[in-house]
Amino acid sequence: MKRTPLYETHLALGARMVEFGGWEMPVQYTGILEEHHAVRSAAGLFDIDHMGQIEVQGPDALSYLQCLASNDIAKMQVSEAAYGLMCYADGTIVDDIFTYRLTGRYFIAVNASNTDKDYFWMLQHTADCNVQVTNLSDQTCMLALQGPKSEAILQTLTPAKLNDLAYHHCLEGNVADVPTLIGRTGYTGEDGFELFFPVEHARKVWDAILEAGKPFGLKPCGLGARDSLRFEAKMPLYGQEIGPDITPIEAGLGWAVALDAPGKERLIGRDALLKVKLEGAKHRLVGFEMIDRGIPRHNYEIAVGGQIVGHVTTGMYSPTLGKNIGLGYVPAQYAKRGTELEVIIRGKNLKAVVVPTPFYKREK
Repeated sequence: MKRTPLYETHLALGARMVEFGGWEMPVQYTGILEEHHAVRSAAGLFDIDHMGQIEVQGPDALSYLQCLASNDIAKMQVSEAAYGLMCYADGTIVDDIFTYRLTGRYFIAVNASNTDKDYFWMLQHTADCNVQVTNLSDQTCMLALQGPKSEAILQTLTPAKLNDLAYHHCLEGNVADVPTLIGRTGYTGEDGFELFFPVEHARKVWDAILEAGKPFGLKPCGLGARDSLRFEAKMPLYGQEIGPDITPIEAGLGWAVALDAPGKERLIGRDALLKVKLEGAKHRLVGFEMIDRGIPRHNYEIAVGGQIVGHVTTGMYSPTLGKNIGLGYVPAQYAKRGTELEVIIRGKNLKAVVVPTPFYKREK
């Protein structure tokens, strides 16, 4: 099992470690609920160095990425960041990615368990393209600082004017005197930053942020809080909401698919995605709230009128809302708000109702 450079640091902080995507990672420090609420009210610091980073550069970098990524890379200006997906020829999902456009290159963050697969996939599509695709994962450390007080905390450690950095934008600067790519992006539904810097400085940057965050109520946070936070904001998790048997349209990610943009004629999976857009998805990802008492969990069956129609992708007690809620796939005719569903929990068909998503949306 792989470990990040901060493994010993996590142990010293009392973290409980678990396996995730082939990595030994902290799931919690003081408790998932406490860490979750810290991010919603103040700030949390996450070690997410298990994720992968891939660089693309060269004269054909733009046209190459227009074929690989679902979103419109051509619209991106230098210092912008954008969410997108890579798809197979049948329109299903290789992975979801975040692309940062920098001067002379593109920097892409990919999911931990998919790094090797994604890198191989990208290399296989370089034919006839004058590009260089480089896996920088072993050289780069990645941390996430998330929460309403994250800007104030990070500003004490960088000369960059963070107030001028818009959401889904990035800049190359310094954090604690370490060269860092600062992206105003995240996976919690809160304002925050994802930080990329040379791996040898992992402990220095981590410790500096924790120290700077003490007066603000910052807490180190594990994967448990990361999951509950992203779930409330309806941010998909590969292997649950998205994967090789699901299209972005079914997952409600059609907004990240630009089929008609210039250069998208050769987008991998374009025809399959166009077909789903034109004919409509047969199944859709919906959010639901439990009416009966019970907590939905991953892979629990969903029924309508006693007949199995779908399954739960993610479900839990929402720390922010104080309710038992879930996400799941159902036939399109059952995706309307107010539709009653049944979630089968321990052999019992418990009532639920389709509700709008995201469950949680921060005030901006």
